[in-house]
Amino acid sequence: MTKEEIKQKIIEQIYEIAPEHEGETISETDNLQRSLEIDSFDFLSLLTALNETLGVEVPESDYSDVDTLAHMTDYFAEHMSK
Repeated sequence: MTKEEIKQKIIEQIYEIAPEHEGETISETDNLQRSLEIDSFDFLSLLTALNETLGVEVPESDYSDVDTLAHMTDYFAEHMSK
């Protein structure tokens, strides 16, 4: 799966978690929780959905590595290739 495909899967899951943002452009560099105004439960739901979709579990110690769309895309691309 390409990084662009991974990013698209992440965006699809973001829209599932925060449907009020559907159709909006998601910044690649803004903190997702702050820019989307989602709480930690929704963020956890996003990571759980991505684990089911992409097959990569993000341990709590890596949460700071997936704080933006760009970081999340890179993280999943790197861990999917292992």
